[in-house]
Amino acid sequence: MSSRSTDRRSFLKTSAATAAAVSVPYFYTSQTAQADEQKSSESNDRPLVGCIGTGSRWNAVGPNAMQLGDVVAVCDVDANHANGAKKKVTDIQSKKGVERKVDVYEDYQKVLDRDDIEIVTIVTTDHWHSKIAIDAMKAGKDVYCEKPLTLTIDEGKKICQVAKETGRVFQVGTQQRSEMGLKFLKAIALIRDGRIGDIEHIAVAIGGSPTSNSIPVAEVPNGLNWEKWLGQAPLVDYRWGKEGKNAKTRCHYEFRWWYEYSGGKLTDWGAHHVDIAQWGLDQTGEGQGPSSIEPIYAKHPVEFKDGMPVQDDRYNCATNFHVKAAFDNGVVMDIKDSHEDDLGFGNGIMFTGTKGRFLVNRGKLVGAPVDELKENPLPEDAIAQVYGGKAPASRNAHMANFFECVKTRKLPISDVFTHHRALTTCHLSNIAIRLNRSLKWDPKSEQIVGDDQANAMLSREARQGYEVTV
Repeated sequence: MSSRSTDRRSFLKTSAATAAAVSVPYFYTSQTAQADEQKSSESNDRPLVGCIGTGSRWNAVGPNAMQLGDVVAVCDVDANHANGAKKKVTDIQSKKGVERKVDVYEDYQKVLDRDDIEIVTIVTTDHWHSKIAIDAMKAGKDVYCEKPLTLTIDEGKKICQVAKETGRVFQVGTQQRSEMGLKFLKAIALIRDGRIGDIEHIAVAIGGSPTSNSIPVAEVPNGLNWEKWLGQAPLVDYRWGKEGKNAKTRCHYEFRWWYEYSGGKLTDWGAHHVDIAQWGLDQTGEGQGPSSIEPIYAKHPVEFKDGMPVQDDRYNCATNFHVKAAFDNGVVMDIKDSHEDDLGFGNGIMFTGTKGRFLVNRGKLVGAPVDELKENPLPEDAIAQVYGGKAPASRNAHMANFFECVKTRKLPISDVFTHHRALTTCHLSNIAIRLNRSLKWDPKSEQIVGDDQANAMLSREARQGYEVTV
């Protein structure tokens, strides 16, 4: 019997303990295990990777994946992105002595149809993540997908369902759980070691979305399949214009500032900081999450009616906001575009407990409990315990954790189950500020209580031909 089979059997025997540690279940079928054993025996140690979505963010994700696997296919609805990615892949792999044919596709299904590809990276616009990820898991692929994973709460429920049913390994690209100088892991370790006592309050600052003037209708650029880029979203005109030195558009990087394709800063940065906040609070497990969401204030660039923007010619996500998420354990999380205090907040997460407080962001970890570490350090294995038994040891730790879990079939550090629970808070916050009213949330049934209009916003109607099916 191979060591991989032994590892899987051991993991299944201890799945209850693992679930308790990470507060989520994990399922792996014997049929899936057998298929993986056969695939592994037919390939070398470096799995073959297909890259779906090759825009700006892929320029980090793709090379990270190529450190651990060999890319044999790239896919994008913008031929300019896809062809540029092929050249980059060829150049990087050739320098490493890897001579592989790299195929270019517009239709991601052609990547999923290939039996030789074991892993896919998904670095598309947010509104495409769920459909591609679900189709990929059903096709037997392990998945690395950038955050935020979903556009709606319903999509998160579907991804969790398919992940359980298929047993695929799925890592979400919330790199703060693995990298950034280990500041966030140390923050969780401080909390777990009782350094601030019981958490009483969490403040999260994530910035606000930018604004734009009216963006004119423009010709679709050569090479871009605009209809397919829109996918599930409504069919609308392509828009592009210049404001000073900056380009403004409905497409590519700027999709983040349109509710039709993303959730503004509440999901763009909220997917990072709210995730860490709820991880520290131990509120990322099944049946966990806030019980109420209260919008204190929000400013949008356009007028809203029944939760929907009334203009379609400019960015529409919130530029300023303050939301209170209350949990049944009495903790309140204030999510704002910006905080200010004596620790130089600005952006990050402030944990306040009965014994002290500290601030953590990508640049610093500060506060009295941090200062005290010089004389009273954390236990030697504190970071490893937070990370699941082995501390991350490389600058590419998040991708490395994913590839390691592809081999062991264990749950990666940023699994879909915990991400879904944290991102639910972000989605609920957006619903609350769009409707301008408080919401009561039942985290067990995953329903908004007594508000049919708000509940309708837990999902979205997909354009015909682009439905998300499980």
